[in-house]
Amino acid sequence: MSLRRPDAGQAATRARARMVERLRAQGIRDERVLAAMMQVPRHAFVEEGLAYSAYDDTALPIGYQQTISQPFVVAKMIETLRAGRELGRTLEVGAGCGYQAAVLSFIATEVYAVERIRPLLDVARENLRPLRLPNVRLKCADGTMGLPEAAPYDTIIVAAAAASVPTSLKEQLAPGGRLMLPVGGTEQRLVMIERQGNVFRESRLEAVRFVPLLTGTE
Repeated sequence: MSLRRPDAGQAATRARARMVERLRAQGIRDERVLAAMMQVPRHAFVEEGLAYSAYDDTALPIGYQQTISQPFVVAKMIETLRAGRELGRTLEVGAGCGYQAAVLSFIATEVYAVERIRPLLDVARENLRPLRLPNVRLKCADGTMGLPEAAPYDTIIVAAAAASVPTSLKEQLAPGGRLMLPVGGTEQRLVMIERQGNVFRESRLEAVRFVPLLTGTE
């Protein structure tokens, strides 16, 4: 039975609950993050043929050589960014299929999500439309440049790996803001930047694997 059939709602809810319990067992402690992950139907953000794998702890292809991040990585990044503070106005770089923007919408005040691949952004819009999330705004843009017109941001989260931290993203952080992104090539690590006045403090976190952060739009 497809998880997308109307009579499969309970099956999808049970699968999502199992995912949340697994995240809790993996060390995710922020109940707001776990609640947001429970709210968002991840199977609605992947192709129907992959719906049965939607709640596995794995990245899945979404077309255009892009992936939807594994649930643990989404939860861990958001939990770390939230520690001891609120997300506030949030910029997501690499909206992809829209899943992470949906999760963020239940935690952040405002979510600005940019995606460089126009057809993929159209997919994200379609995926998000049924959820009717009033605090999410999508735009096709070069994520390495951020989104200056809505800056500054309390939180910036990047879903693609950069060779180094883009200066434009650091400059768009509000005082006290946090930026998290994967940095590296074949070997990548999550890096969190915290802005304290004009000083940027950098913390290197766990190893990850993301698609590369590219410039331009297409």
